[in-house]
Amino acid sequence: MTRDGGLGGYATGRRDGRSERAQSHVVGVALLLGVTVVAMAAVTAGVGSTVDSGVARADADRAADAFANLDAVSRTGPGSVRVEFADGTLSTVERDVRVLDDDGGVVRAVDANALVFEAGDRRVAYLAGAVVRGDRGNAWFAADPPVAAGEESVLVGAPAVGASESVAVGGRGRVDLDVDVSHDRETLPAGAYRLAVETATPRPWRAYFEALGATVETRDLDGDGVDSVVASFPGGRRLHLVVHALDLEVDA
Repeated sequence: MTRDGGLGGYATGRRDGRSERAQSHVVGVALLLGVTVVAMAAVTAGVGSTVDSGVARADADRAADAFANLDAVSRTGPGSVRVEFADGTLSTVERDVRVLDDDGGVVRAVDANALVFEAGDRRVAYLAGAVVRGDRGNAWFAADPPVAAGEESVLVGAPAVGASESVAVGGRGRVDLDVDVSHDRETLPAGAYRLAVETATPRPWRAYFEALGATVETRDLDGDGVDSVVASFPGGRRLHLVVHALDLEVDA
């Protein structure tokens, strides 16, 4: 009896210990699998985000190169530039470049307009000859505008994108920008002029004009909600205004 009871008790204790250890092992494996699945999901999401960001950056790089190759200042007559992108939008937006007198009156106004490419959080704009990358809070020039200032004169090149209708191309695309460029030159008599560029990204324009020695302010000149960067060039300087007209057709 003692043997049977002792053996029985011992045998029962071993079976209970195995069961507990087996259950602990199963729980441990389940937890490990759960952690692994979560980790793999996080890695997959991170890789996907990185790939998307890389594609958007590559698309923006190609758009910036294409906009720079429009070369409105030195080109005359017809030409074509191709823009390719995996996923983005290409559009035109209304923008004005104005020459103001010392009292703020409009001396000349140019329908400059802008060509804008957006892919994810990447943005590239062609405006008044400048190629601008980034958004309002963090924008910079990939190509400077054709504006220069000397002691006696100010030279303003004003490329103007003219399209028969608004451009709006989205998704995956290969777009040819067909342009026909002409130039109109005018010299304004000596005076105190202000140059105003309407833009959604004022930061690089302010820095550029300040580097030319201009006094700069930002304000909405026409009440349309888009600010203009206004650069004041003091003294009696002649102003040479060259409008580079780009008649644009988009072949998508």
